[in-house]
Amino acid sequence: MTETVREAMEFDVVVVGGGPAGLAAAIRVKQLAPDAAVCLLEKGSEIGAHILSGAVIEPRALDELIPDWREKGAPLDTPATHDEMLYLTERRQFRLPTPPQMNNHGNYIVSLGNVCRWLATQAEELGVEIYPGFSAAELLEEDGRIVGVATGDMGIGKSGEPGPNHAVGMELRAPYTLFAEGCRGSLSKQLMARFDLRRGIDPQTYGLGIKELWEVPASQHRPGFIQHTLGWPLDRRTYGGSWLYHFGDNLVSYGFVVGLDYANTWLSPFDEMQRLKTHKAVRPHLEGGKRISYGARALSEGGLQSVPRLTFPGGALLGDAAGFLNVPKIKGTHAAMKSGMLAAEAVAEALADGRPAEPVSFTRKVRESWLWGELRDVRNVRPAFAKYGQLGGFAYSAIDTVLLRGRAPWTLRHPHADHEVLDSAVKSDPIVYPKPDGRLTFDKLSSVFLSNTNHEEDQPVHLKLRDPARWKTVNWDEFRSPESRYCPAGVYEAVDTDTNPRLQINAQNCVHCKTCDIKDPTENIDWSAPEGGGGPNYPGGM
Repeated sequence: MTETVREAMEFDVVVVGGGPAGLAAAIRVKQLAPDAAVCLLEKGSEIGAHILSGAVIEPRALDELIPDWREKGAPLDTPATHDEMLYLTERRQFRLPTPPQMNNHGNYIVSLGNVCRWLATQAEELGVEIYPGFSAAELLEEDGRIVGVATGDMGIGKSGEPGPNHAVGMELRAPYTLFAEGCRGSLSKQLMARFDLRRGIDPQTYGLGIKELWEVPASQHRPGFIQHTLGWPLDRRTYGGSWLYHFGDNLVSYGFVVGLDYANTWLSPFDEMQRLKTHKAVRPHLEGGKRISYGARALSEGGLQSVPRLTFPGGALLGDAAGFLNVPKIKGTHAAMKSGMLAAEAVAEALADGRPAEPVSFTRKVRESWLWGELRDVRNVRPAFAKYGQLGGFAYSAIDTVLLRGRAPWTLRHPHADHEVLDSAVKSDPIVYPKPDGRLTFDKLSSVFLSNTNHEEDQPVHLKLRDPARWKTVNWDEFRSPESRYCPAGVYEAVDTDTNPRLQINAQNCVHCKTCDIKDPTENIDWSAPEGGGGPNYPGGM
């Protein structure tokens, strides 16, 4: 059999990922080095297709990257006007003081997908070559240095053999490759292992964010209104909460985050999100409206303690791939963009030097920037909730951020990875969730339908068990299939449970949240990028 040779394209910089971090990096490289050849790969069918939107943006990084963004028509159209913070019990609500880091004066509620689409037009005007619909599937390494990536083959059947529409992947080579894959990217995960980038730092801790976009009657729409809640329906040990953002033309973004360090194996983040909508503090915002989109994604919540080494020979990690999320602010866009800009500056300096080298100045630039200071000042907030619970964590956070102003002479740690803290089925309290009513609350499959998720059926499964036998002896016998509950898309299903329990993987449902790669009790599930263009397709309004 003749070995197929992949074609190769040469660039100065390859960027993997078309989110805020990757786009900001590509734009900044071209601003500083106009003659540099820059390529950006995006696994979604288009820029913004995999961007889960309805977000609040702090425009600080955008002001630095494109100072005249208002004149250029950036889609930041709904200024934040009102903040509300509530603690909920099952039947009551209590207004809490809004923490200073959650004051959204000067921020905007946006469709982040549309912001990324706009950033892509700015990048293309500068000469960045953007290739949507192509997954970066393989690291290219020579002499201990990353020299680019290869895209995945198209048209490979489930058997692993080329089909009639087979197309060989391309090699995209460059002296510098910037990885902006978002949270728990498959190549970023490989890079951390290959170059031991996590040595000496805390484990990363994650959250699962599940989001719905609603269109509501004009009479109940309050443009610029922002609500956050904590408390019910989660127990007091479990970190999480909700948000509501009113923006655009009668749109409301409703979302719910659960920290993936939760212990109860019976907990279902999706069902917790659904039943919260029945609370009197949330219901009036959505009742009478129409749910028009749905999605989910994991979030890197570890903060400063969990940021890995940022550079390696031939490249760097950016954005949520490196953990640049300000958890108390519930914002990552400005941090992701700033990290991309700083990486671009380091790469531009290295390109000017003319000799390929590790862009080590990126780390110094981050540590000297407002980004590092922002993460330093809130470093104790997320671990405080894990240590002291919901109310204790909120109280500690007030002391740390308001009284001590982030300058506490101690740093709280993340002692465990999220997959290590799940209790067995016999030690966990069962949770009975109400049936969905189809008007305000819904099931998983109807939700996945709204995400426009699609994968070619005849392609290799992109979700794999390292040891299939381990599912029965560990996941089923000890934990009663937690993946069937933590997955927000119905990908994992325990079948034949009365006779011969086995796991069915419905990979076509996958919305690319990557929770399974994080929360499996023995890290037995590997998520990898499917064929390019597969996955959710979030609409422009989302």
